[in-house]
Amino acid sequence: MPIIIGISGGTGSGKTTVAQKIISSVGAANVVFIQQDSYYRNLSEIPVNARNQVNFDHPDAIDLELMRQNLEALRAGCAIDRPIYDFVTHTRKPETLHVEPRPAIIIEGILVFSDPQIRSLLDIKIFVECDDDIRFIRRLERDIRERGRSMESVVTQYLSTVRPMHLQYVLPSKFCADLIVPEGGSNEIAIDLVASKIRSIVNSR
Repeated sequence: MPIIIGISGGTGSGKTTVAQKIISSVGAANVVFIQQDSYYRNLSEIPVNARNQVNFDHPDAIDLELMRQNLEALRAGCAIDRPIYDFVTHTRKPETLHVEPRPAIIIEGILVFSDPQIRSLLDIKIFVECDDDIRFIRRLERDIRERGRSMESVVTQYLSTVRPMHLQYVLPSKFCADLIVPEGGSNEIAIDLVASKIRSIVNSR
């Protein structure tokens, strides 16, 4: 049975960097990497001008049931067709990504620990910490560069939903973690320890 590693933390904390460094150490052929962002709900039924008003940092914005089903299928040795999300239009693309099971599964996202059923599937839970100002700058740069957002819209969203949801849902989930990794992807010692643990488990199965 595959090992499932959950990586959570605030927006811009370095979760993806930690995941990528673990994958590089363990070997990409051994790992399925799934991001929570792929499971945003399809907003195609909502008028275009109203989609940006949705609270994307609340658990209700994520199809947690589908994410759980996909994790359970991969753990059972079955392939999945993972959704592909378009952040510009806030809709799911008609095509999906076919994913075959592998010895290790990494699931990454700000709300990965918020759902008890998903949390119960995780063999290792990692929370990535980073200073709030650094996280905001990273979020600002990413949303402008990759998601076609304006600086004003990013700031407004951060103050109205991102920060409040971080305090309500993300930060408290830190206490569910087995390991807290400070300084995001720059903490090579913590990453090496996690990667070594995963390698030992994968090699023993």
